[in-house]
Amino acid sequence: MHRSGTTMAWNVFKFCTALRGLGSIMILLVFGVVGVTYYAVVLTNYGPAALSQGGLDSLAALTILILFHFLLAMLLWSYFSVVFTDPGVVPPNWRPSTDEERGESDPLNSLEFVGLQPPDSSNPRVRFCRKCNQLKPSRCHHCSVCGRCVLKMDHHCVWVVNCVGALNYKYFLLFLFYTFLETTLVTLVLMPHFIAFFSDEEIPGTPGTLATTFLAFVLNLAFALSVMGFLIMHISLVAGNTTTIEAYEKKTTTKWRYDLGKKKNFEQVFGMDKRYWLIPGYTEEDLRRMPELQGLEYPSKPDFDSQ
Repeated sequence: MHRSGTTMAWNVFKFCTALRGLGSIMILLVFGVVGVTYYAVVLTNYGPAALSQGGLDSLAALTILILFHFLLAMLLWSYFSVVFTDPGVVPPNWRPSTDEERGESDPLNSLEFVGLQPPDSSNPRVRFCRKCNQLKPSRCHHCSVCGRCVLKMDHHCVWVVNCVGALNYKYFLLFLFYTFLETTLVTLVLMPHFIAFFSDEEIPGTPGTLATTFLAFVLNLAFALSVMGFLIMHISLVAGNTTTIEAYEKKTTTKWRYDLGKKKNFEQVFGMDKRYWLIPGYTEEDLRRMPELQGLEYPSKPDFDSQ
């Protein structure tokens, strides 16, 4: 039994190492898809040649180019925000100010932390990470790929080579949102060119430009459909104020202590300032008045606190 456990641990470590290496490849893949799409839309079909035709065709091409570049800029802004923003880690020597099982009205004292060692802790209500050898806040989970505890961890995403947690979850959702809009736009504007491949009419262009247009359409259609499903799933998670990990953990739970209603649940991710809802960032005021945006404290239902 001990040998099989060792083999299992080695296999998990090998899998996590492979995920870290895969992340760099996925970033190159993202830039590859963006490059192919840009060449097909801007340089081949709706660029200088389409703009020089005059009339409604030029106006349509200009509208498409403006919308395409705007969505691409927002997509890349959101993407790099996810990649380069730390998802949130537990501060050194962090200690909870309250015990969430007893409610905020019953604060913890320093005596409850004396001799706190896993697995036979004197206070099982305080969460402890055996891998990091430290206390961890509520809604915090250990990521085997990153090798650390992540605040309000949702999942580790190989597409962004980073964990998605409390501090970059909004940016991840905006990345999905703008990716869906951009890929849908590209699919629609390239659809007439794709349909033309199956007609008997002669299609203008070189074999290289035609192949690029065909590939760009197929890739963007595939991404639009897959991202749409992923986006719908995360919208439902935000509406219930839960994460992918928590949704799996609370399958047998009828009530969720952090579900404060759709409006407040939404604000805990996107902030209260409506001007910043579609921008990967927060106002200083929101960061000051909403501690849940920092990932360490989360309000719960009053009935749970009273219990």
